[in-house]
Amino acid sequence: MTKVPDNSGKTLLSVLAHPDDETFGMGGTLALYARRGVKVHLICATRGEVGEVDPEYKETIRSAACLRTQELRCAAETLGIEQLHFLNYRDSGMPGSEANNHPKALTAQPVERVAREVAHLIRQIKPDAVLTFDPIGGYRHPDHIAMHKATIKAFEWAADDGFDDPEGLPSFQPERLYFHKIDKTFLKIMVWVLRLIGQDPRRYGRNKDIDLVALTDVDFPTHAKIDYRPVREVRKEAAQCHASQGGGEMNKGFRGFVTWLFGGHHETFMQAYPEPEAGAKVKRDLFD
Repeated sequence: MTKVPDNSGKTLLSVLAHPDDETFGMGGTLALYARRGVKVHLICATRGEVGEVDPEYKETIRSAACLRTQELRCAAETLGIEQLHFLNYRDSGMPGSEANNHPKALTAQPVERVAREVAHLIRQIKPDAVLTFDPIGGYRHPDHIAMHKATIKAFEWAADDGFDDPEGLPSFQPERLYFHKIDKTFLKIMVWVLRLIGQDPRRYGRNKDIDLVALTDVDFPTHAKIDYRPVREVRKEAAQCHASQGGGEMNKGFRGFVTWLFGGHHETFMQAYPEPEAGAKVKRDLFD
């Protein structure tokens, strides 16, 4: 039997862009560590204003932002996230979207402005490890890429005595920085199965704006692989909180079938800090 690491007393911070990123991307990891006694915090840059909302919700809600904020709070409670921190920028769309021109859109902000807010929160929260998107934001979403860049700079500034913290908080150096990445083998399987059933893998997703084939050309190293089987049902329950984004169907249909068929119960991460040793074994614990 695999020994469960003792992570009690540790703090984990996830820095993401939209409501549902925390569940659909790394929900298994966040839930697993919360149940191991880790204090889990989440920074969410936007409230998902641009996200497509299923028709049955549009007549009963004030705004997509209001609904998706409620959904995020539901998912956070389910996963075991101790505290949510909103940056209150506006959701942006995929490349070329009109939403990207809004003055409060996340992609319209200078990286330094967003990084300053994240750096302050890092000093306040004092996480042992920080998680964010990989360099292409998982599937090249502009907001994901923006948060990747801002988190890298914030990670540096939080530890820099010369950084002018808005509340004068002292410098703090987290022990680790990880980028969540989509498993390349799983992507290739998705492309193969989609073609097998006559669907175009270059036009995937609810809005047909994700090119899975192009994503298979990017190969980031895997330094940590987290097995979230002990909390698989918790992750499913959290996904159901994001009903307006199809979360209830996340583990059904095509995606659910492929995940079940090929044993999708791991989340993978690339370690950015400290730089891992060449040839090091893939870790099974982010705090190892």
